[in-house]
Amino acid sequence: MALPATDGRQYVYRVYAPEDALLADLFWEAWHCHEEGPFPRARDQFDAAVIRQVG
Repeated sequence: MALPATDGRQYVYRVYAPEDALLADLFWEAWHCHEEGPFPRARDQFDAAVIRQVG
């Protein structure tokens, strides 16, 4: 999942979840991980995230 931040960059997170997980749950998991890190504030808009299934 890629989240745009206020510095104009995108930060990518791998979120492990069951296949039936809601996209909103994946977004909030990555967003909270980002906010707890040393990075500039992430945009908290769901439609700004890029979510892809890998595996």
